[in-house]
Amino acid sequence: MSLKFVFFASKYIFTNMNNNPLNRIKVVLAEKQRTSKWLDEQLGVTPATVRKWCTNTSQPDLQTLAQIVDLFNCDNRDLITSKKEL
Repeated sequence: MSLKFVFFASKYIFTNMNNNPLNRIKVVLAEKQRTSKWLDEQLGVTPATVRKWCTNTSQPDLQTLAQIVDLFNCDNRDLITSKKEL
């Protein structure tokens, strides 16, 4: 699968070559039986921010993505959609 980083509005966004967002935060929240409220409290961000990540309206920056990986105790690839899911 080809991935690229897109620099947009001072944020790196994971996309595939068709510019489809690849963020799986909402899915991983469900898999880990956590809520978006839990995630926003852990990261110190607003509920609206997490909502935008979960709907792929916006993406977390790379530092925040690393924090999410640590919180979920998962591999960073778990937060990126595989080619099979597109």
